Amino acid sequence: MDAEQDAQQNPYGMDEDCRNCPGLCDERERVVHGYGDVGADFVFVGEAPSAGAERTGVPFTGGDADERFQHVLGSVGLNYSLPDSEEPELENAFLTYLTRCRHPDREPTDDEVVTCEPYLNADVRMINPEILVPVGQRALTELGKEYTTTPAGDLNVAERHATAIRGRGFELVPMVAPENLTDERADEWVEFFLDLQDTDYRQTKGRRKR
Repeated sequence: MDAEQDAQQNPYGMDEDCRNCPGLCDERERVVHGYGDVGADFVFVGEAPSAGAERTGVPFTGGDADERFQHVLGSVGLNYSLPDSEEPELENAFLTYLTRCRHPDREPTDDEVVTCEPYLNADVRMINPEILVPVGQRALTELGKEYTTTPAGDLNVAERHATAIRGRGFELVPMVAPENLTDERADEWVEFFLDLQDTDYRQTKGRRKR
């Protein structure tokens, strides 16, 4: 944990009463901003809060699929809590979403992703990670467009799961969505990520020392 960080939940104090997306504001229970270590090398980005995350206010928590995801983080040394913890003790990891609000009946629209983009950009800019982990197809598509030169049609998360994609300033290491994270897929990602951690993955871009 960064020595100067006071809290893991919404550490940058982003607007928790955001009204920028009319189609979401009246349907959501709460805004779910980022959570974790602001000095992290690894930022995990999902599409939108799950029902569990909306209840807890913490990304990737509160449901069975979220527990599988947290178990994976624990397996690679990024989570020091039990997988079902609603306030996981993360080190060197930050969790966030493309969009911060959940609609109970649909996925976020393209306009909503664009409207919410400044929050994600602020997270990435302030944390300045080494690796971005798109979690699920939508996150891979959006982060791929922003940070790589790879054609969008070549960014299939099922195929790119547990691989590295060279980006502009960041390397992307995709993961399938938590609901698709079978034991086999989880093991693939853990094995790849542990190998990655053993390499000199850090880039020279003026990062502060951990």
